[in-house]
Amino acid sequence: MIKEVTDAPEAEARIGRLRLLEALLFASADPLDEETLAGRVGPEVGVLLEELRAHYAPRGVNLVRTGGGWAFRTAVDLAPELRREEEVSRKLSRAAIETLAIVAYHQPVTRAEIESIRGVATSKGTLDLLMEHGWIRPGKRRETPGRPLTWITTDHFLDHFGLETLRDLPSVDDLRAAGLLDSRPVLLGLGTTGDDSALGADDEA
Repeated sequence: MIKEVTDAPEAEARIGRLRLLEALLFASADPLDEETLAGRVGPEVGVLLEELRAHYAPRGVNLVRTGGGWAFRTAVDLAPELRREEEVSRKLSRAAIETLAIVAYHQPVTRAEIESIRGVATSKGTLDLLMEHGWIRPGKRRETPGRPLTWITTDHFLDHFGLETLRDLPSVDDLRAAGLLDSRPVLLGLGTTGDDSALGADDEA
């Protein structure tokens, strides 16, 4: 009897921490890392997060780990239904898509290395556009002559494309199986001269 009375306040406090964790994640516009959450709900945040994830797994909203944080996201299987109400947005140019793919798969990568892979000059506007979307950011400078700046992807990139870590990026075999790659060179077949402007404003993927 004493044990039940003693455990009751502890159980109530744990439920309170679980509710607070749920509220923090729901209210945040961006994913929250475990260190930040632990400062609010205590050191057992990892256990509480897994409990919440299991609770929401069969629901229309799921708790997912994305990049270095946690966030609520709509269930993946409901995407086709939600897409019916999705606002049509302007497509990225082929140059921007290629540049983003190179940064994702080769990071940290310099602008010169991006240009070497693509076979054309990469305009500053392309990198600026990807930064405005929050998908890439400057990394460390290379310890080579000129100390060129490198580029890496962000946690927002992982979140936007539904990836937990960069290890979840599809492999070449996965892309080929999905029909996204064929026998034609995609990145190196664009020529060796010119710049992004040569691709045209309407050259979209």
